[in-house]
Amino acid sequence: MQKLNFPSYIFRFKNSENKVSIFDAIRKKFIILTPEEWVRQHVVNYLIEEKKYPKSLINVEKVLKVNGLRKRYDIVVFNPNGTIFILIECKAPEVKIAQATFDQIARYNMTLEAEFLMVTNGLNHYFCLMDFENEKYEFLRELPDYDEIKKNIENRI
Repeated sequence: MQKLNFPSYIFRFKNSENKVSIFDAIRKKFIILTPEEWVRQHVVNYLIEEKKYPKSLINVEKVLKVNGLRKRYDIVVFNPNGTIFILIECKAPEVKIAQATFDQIARYNMTLEAEFLMVTNGLNHYFCLMDFENEKYEFLRELPDYDEIKKNIENRI
């Protein structure tokens, strides 16, 4: 698989019926290794290893309804209270991140109402903070670490 713009991580692989699978620590099972899954697994490791988000707050590939249609998000990170903190859209490395990708995640976010968005193809990463009041988003250099989130929650209590 292609080298991505993430730190190096150790993955578990298995080969079955001439198909390579990668172990997903969130779903706790092996998943067929596609270019998009390769990106998704790097993002999951990035959230856990670099940003220190607990596995228990991360969810991968679940169905949601958008305008009555069944769609599937790639990754969400929940707040401890169950609301969605980060919504992440993963694309294969050969897929160029374009306006259509941002439109897609924005449509999903109308339902999910995440505070932060991340769009990545493994090579280019975009991070956004939502401004629901003005119906726009602001680009950021990176996502906040989990420790920053815990401090904000503790200060609100």
